[in-house]
Amino acid sequence: MPLSHHPLIKEFPEYKEQIHDLKIKNNHFAKLMKQYEDIDKHVYRIESDEEPTGDEYLRDLKKDRLKLKDELFGFIKEA
Repeated sequence: MPLSHHPLIKEFPEYKEQIHDLKIKNNHFAKLMKQYEDIDKHVYRIESDEEPTGDEYLRDLKKDRLKLKDELFGFIKEA
């Protein structure tokens, strides 16, 4: 399975404009999006063996990323 990043715009391409607007107009959304992107980059580095770590830590990061993605999607659906 090829490794890839999971930016919000790639995850929800149909909401590209809402994501852009929220990022500009909603500070809380922008902060959560930055956290999501940071975790996503961290997961990618671990999965590509740039940053070796334990499986449990990686699993926890992925859970955090999913939780943030769900929270961000809630904002997007309301927009």
